[in-house]
Amino acid sequence: MPGRSLTVGGILAFVCGIAAFPMLSPAQKKTTAPKPPSFQNDVAPVIDKYCTSCHSAKVPPGGAKLTKGMTGTVALSDPTLWTRVAKNVGNHHMPPEGSPQPTPAQRRAITEWVDGAFKQDCNVADPGRVTLRRLNREEYNNSVRDLLGVSIRPADDFPNDDVGYGFDNIGDVLSMSPLLMEKYLTASDKVVKDAIRLPRTITQSVSGESMAYSATGVTAREGALEFYSNGTGSAHFRVPRSGFYRIQVKAGEQHAGPENSKLELKMGRDLLTTFNITDLFGKPGIYTFPVRLGEGEVTLSVSFINDYYVAAQGKQPAQDRNAYVYGMELIGPIEDGSVRTNFQQKLIPTIPPKEAWNTDARKSLEWFASRAYRRPVTAEELDRLMVVFNMGTKSGESYERSMQLACQAVLCNPNFLFHVELDASNTSRALSPFELASRMSYFMWSSTPDETLFALAKSGELTKPEVLKEQVSRMLADPRSQSMVDNFGMQWLQLRKLYNFQPDKTKFPTYNDNLMNAMIEESKLYFANVMHEDRPILDFIDSKYTFVNEALAKHYGISGVTGENFRKVSTEGSGRGGVLTQAAVLAITSNPTRTSPTKRGKWILEQILGTPPPAPPPGVDDLSKTSAVNASLTLRQQMEVHRKNPTCAVCHTKMDSLGFGFENYDAVGRYRTMDGSMKIDSTATLPDGKKFSGPSELKTVLMGNKNEFTYSFAEKMMTFALGRGVDTKDKCFIDEIVKKSAASNYKFSSIVQGIVASDPFKKRKGEK
Repeated sequence: MPGRSLTVGGILAFVCGIAAFPMLSPAQKKTTAPKPPSFQNDVAPVIDKYCTSCHSAKVPPGGAKLTKGMTGTVALSDPTLWTRVAKNVGNHHMPPEGSPQPTPAQRRAITEWVDGAFKQDCNVADPGRVTLRRLNREEYNNSVRDLLGVSIRPADDFPNDDVGYGFDNIGDVLSMSPLLMEKYLTASDKVVKDAIRLPRTITQSVSGESMAYSATGVTAREGALEFYSNGTGSAHFRVPRSGFYRIQVKAGEQHAGPENSKLELKMGRDLLTTFNITDLFGKPGIYTFPVRLGEGEVTLSVSFINDYYVAAQGKQPAQDRNAYVYGMELIGPIEDGSVRTNFQQKLIPTIPPKEAWNTDARKSLEWFASRAYRRPVTAEELDRLMVVFNMGTKSGESYERSMQLACQAVLCNPNFLFHVELDASNTSRALSPFELASRMSYFMWSSTPDETLFALAKSGELTKPEVLKEQVSRMLADPRSQSMVDNFGMQWLQLRKLYNFQPDKTKFPTYNDNLMNAMIEESKLYFANVMHEDRPILDFIDSKYTFVNEALAKHYGISGVTGENFRKVSTEGSGRGGVLTQAAVLAITSNPTRTSPTKRGKWILEQILGTPPPAPPPGVDDLSKTSAVNASLTLRQQMEVHRKNPTCAVCHTKMDSLGFGFENYDAVGRYRTMDGSMKIDSTATLPDGKKFSGPSELKTVLMGNKNEFTYSFAEKMMTFALGRGVDTKDKCFIDEIVKKSAASNYKFSSIVQGIVASDPFKKRKGEK
């Protein structure tokens, strides 16, 4: 073929007698990646066609405002709204049943555009900033318990903590009121007095006029012993048992001459000390001397030893130095080992000599304040605490009482009462090792760091990834991790509501406080089992076991369980398993007289799937009004009437469908097949077309959404761990946690480890 250059394909085509075609190079053979969806071409048309008819209203459903002709630039300015849109469209929650529906490809286009548009690089993403937040009630109780070894719970008397994002440790809602400040003062006094117990002392007192005195130089006058010349006054005391005692002399002087009056204190013939009397008579002071005494009788005496007198000369009046003793006390024994607490023995190993009080107190307060502030205390902070200590000693208080006052000042300091993380600029920074230790301990223990964490923070080792991982494992295995059950678990499952649940006594006569407590204990033991055995978090949706005692086993219809103690039992074949079929969850999602598929479905959307429905619009009748008019209808039929209102159908379609799956359980969690004379119908169809019958099949459907549940669980746990709500900036971090969790079979520890290793946990954005 003259004048023509043949490719290999052309030669083959010529040889084989087929039309010439170009041969693709290896690079050309690669499949071209599909073009990502664009807002203008793929998203906006779908929104215009299926969403704006409702969501462009003045008060749009769920507050989601969507208008025709919206541009991508406008959409990008509201990531929170479009994340909600993607969730609701992607899981077929929107558009509501009965409305025209987009194709699967159109749904994918919206979710893919949102994922791409708001995707962040975790390496440069904003770690967020936690508002300076105070300790909540549980954190306060646990902190003073672990710091001072007390068993009292003073914060139980505090006002209830406000709740934000489902938890009561959120900085934005933990306000500080004048009443709470008063409660802190009262609580700190109660705590230090329980931790530093003053000895059970006996005070033996003798008034000045009752003392025996020498024949000359002394006289009893107006309640005091007046020394008008050198002389001695004495009194007898009984020492009940050996130990340290404190001798106190109340005295004043009439000043004259170049020096103050001096009083010698003796025990028998032995000189103990000489007091330099600086207080004036009429305004006497307390002069103290500590001494160790053996059991028996002792005689204590004071002697005026520097009488001074100069007669009047001309206009110069007479100068007459006199001393006045208003009384003497023997107080003790001061140290009583039987009442000294472990904390007290560590803080005050022994009562030092008075000249060493300041040195020893400063050293002890440095240790305690550093632990309470969760970082090394500064010299300036320590100076302020010593001022409080010295206020006590200068007022005649004992060493232990002065330490009580200083420790009380520590517990009222903002560095103890608040999670303090201060910034010098608005740039992001890594937490200090001490701040990281504090976040870890309050996340997993709702309490202050222990000695191990404090030591690792001090050495800087805690910031190493391998050390961080080891500490998470250690802390989850520690008994203090029960706080994660009581605080995160109980609030995630919303089980604190059960304390206020009061079902109709005539309909549910077997329900009582004993059964209620058993319901809560089942859920706590179940959560603790998943945590301590490092089970997959999917056990929260479904499993083949639970924990019961005799009362709860009878409630469930499980045989062979007797006694108050709880034990692990198989639920194979019973339909029960996971938290969804536990009586506590079923009760808090019911009404006092009947079940509520809507409440149960809403609970699943919020707590399990992380897709909470919007609040109902104003002016919508609740089901009770429908029920009053249609008493002959089944609950399902009444709810179908309720959903005929298009405004209601938007949210109720999915909520009610999920809730119907648990209709086989009554309002207190007992299994049933009949509701009065009507047979239970627990079948339903979800908006995406999935059908199920009963709780077992519904749980199978939910288990098909492993990553959706894992994301929701990780999101809620991160909220609890950080003390702030998470937002779209945190999405890439949570996505990474979910990815790693899936690779480790969704183990509980993988979620905790992932949160602690994430930038939002290890870093913070500075103040603006």
